[in-house]
Amino acid sequence: MTKIKKAKSSLSGMIFILSLVAGLSALVLGSVYKLTEEPIKKAKDTKELEAIKEVVYGDFANNPFEERFTISTADGKGKLELFPARDENGNIISVAIKTFSNNGFGGKIELMAGYFVDGTINKYKVIEHKETPGLGTKVAEPKFSEQFHGIHPGKHVFKVKQDGGNIDAVTAATISSRAVVDAIQRGYDAFNKLSAGN
Repeated sequence: MTKIKKAKSSLSGMIFILSLVAGLSALVLGSVYKLTEEPIKKAKDTKELEAIKEVVYGDFANNPFEERFTISTADGKGKLELFPARDENGNIISVAIKTFSNNGFGGKIELMAGYFVDGTINKYKVIEHKETPGLGTKVAEPKFSEQFHGIHPGKHVFKVKQDGGNIDAVTAATISSRAVVDAIQRGYDAFNKLSAGN
């Protein structure tokens, strides 16, 4: 009889201790998340602002980050962020669009693409990806990215050469190259739809 009571007592004690440890762990994790949430957000915002500066045309007089707004993708199934860049008179000289493709070799690729007001591409900057180092990661290098400057997706066959277009894909990284084209096309289509008032 004494042994049964001891066993019950030990089991209750272990459950209590485990619950206490789990509760304290959750409290610590929650506190760490709260402490790091704001610095992480600030670092992400800084990274995006730097990308905007790289992809829009020329010097701008406003803060595109403060004027950002959300636009719908052309198919209406997603949302993209648009950042207008204005001259000293307040006229929009170019826009940056945070766009993406889910078709990368490693999954989702996010990039900041810069367009002139007529939709012609200025530059792009990869901001998030999981592509293969030394292969897919080359889509972020100038040798690949510079060929997009001055191309209007609505006036060219905007595809990699393997698909009948005029973009030279990265050697052994055609999937990653297609994903960049897909992301830039998505941004262009959304901007074009917005400009047309649809």
